[in-house]
Amino acid sequence: MNLSMVTDLYELSMANGYQQALEKEDGVFDVFFRHVPDDGSFVITAGLAQAIQAVSDFHFDEKDLAYLKNLDLFTDNFLNFLKKFKFSGNISAIPEGTPVFPREPLLTISGPLIETQLFETILLNIVNHQSLIATKARRICYAAQGMPIMEFGARRAQGPSAATLGARAAIIGGCASTSNLLAAEKFGLTVAGTMAHSWIEAFPNELSAFEKWAELYPDNSSLLVDTYDVVSSGVPNAIKVFQKLEEKGHKPIGIRIDSGDIAHLSKLARKMLDDAGFSEAKITASNALDETTIQSLLFSQGAPIDNFGVGEELITSASDPVLSGVYKLVAIKKEGKIIPKIKISDSREKVTLPGIKQLYRLYKKGTRQAFADVIALKEERLSKRMLVKSADPLDTKQNINLMDFDLETLQTNIFEKGKIVYSSPTVQQIKKVSQQSLSELPEETKRLKNPNKYPVYITEKLAKLQDELLNDQEY
Repeated sequence: MNLSMVTDLYELSMANGYQQALEKEDGVFDVFFRHVPDDGSFVITAGLAQAIQAVSDFHFDEKDLAYLKNLDLFTDNFLNFLKKFKFSGNISAIPEGTPVFPREPLLTISGPLIETQLFETILLNIVNHQSLIATKARRICYAAQGMPIMEFGARRAQGPSAATLGARAAIIGGCASTSNLLAAEKFGLTVAGTMAHSWIEAFPNELSAFEKWAELYPDNSSLLVDTYDVVSSGVPNAIKVFQKLEEKGHKPIGIRIDSGDIAHLSKLARKMLDDAGFSEAKITASNALDETTIQSLLFSQGAPIDNFGVGEELITSASDPVLSGVYKLVAIKKEGKIIPKIKISDSREKVTLPGIKQLYRLYKKGTRQAFADVIALKEERLSKRMLVKSADPLDTKQNINLMDFDLETLQTNIFEKGKIVYSSPTVQQIKKVSQQSLSELPEETKRLKNPNKYPVYITEKLAKLQDELLNDQEY
């Protein structure tokens, strides 16, 4: 799908101006964020496959060009450029599913300034959204501690695209399945679902509704037991149906509770199911759940819940619905020379890291235990012992010596001279890699409340360059 017009006007206005004022310059942009939603420690990056597709498909058709011409803002030369547009530059990125931290370059886009400026809005839209939902899913799955999470928020998402791509991101973040058929079909996801209250209300009574469902789906009988009364009606009727299924050689799946005091009701339901001989029947809980509620149900209240269905709180990241990723110019290439660029602010926290950079993850020597990330200038070669500075200007301890470590480069090349050189893995492959990457992080940085800060450093050379530009910048 061509998304070229999903952009802010100023992207085209600036590109139009670049053609007239800076036509020969190349630009280098970084995508990064400064703050983690929900006061977490890290973000799970997602959306790269869709970002690649957006760049690859980027073009303007005759209808777009006619509309832009009617705005009376752009030169004919610029409109002709848009008519023939094809990206000719380079993009590197951190693969999807990777835990990433503030100020780290998730994507680096380089090429003619007039081209690279055009991607700001669409790339931020895609990467911010999916990374936000993947991160929320990670938190919810962490709270569930291995209990399967079904994403079923399509009805509450902000539009069909957010529902479908949000489901994709939720699986990357750790969810086991989605109720969204389009997402499951498009991305090869596991699809799951039970029934709604309307099914039960449509029949003369609850028992007949359960019996018909079991007749139609004898090997997929997960029954919604809270339409009328969980204890006096729902679970007893479910048990009657389960007994008939068992007599016919079928294995009941379980029940779902979608309202009321879920902790209390699940305990009563569990005892009733166990006493009836259905100890393997699962209890699924739903109803506006999030990581805080799930953690409380399982560990504070001891609710015997086996699965969770999570909708609106996940698909909208309702508790903190924005990942404020930004797209900042970090260098200009002119006549073969790289000129680092910096954005200066009264707030030191918003000062950018200049130049073309490389990100490394450091591991304790001979292990897969990550303990820090280092942002360096791309041409640097890291030594086995080095003095680094915190990437967070608000840290009280700014300088530290690092030694005895193994390291890996996190970015990989995506586009080279306009050609795709990267093959996107499947969502399930991304999820598997993400789980592995998460296992390598310190446990204390993964907790939901007051996580320990994971160190991100910059090299001496990058710190020196930033200071020089701060002191010498012309206004």
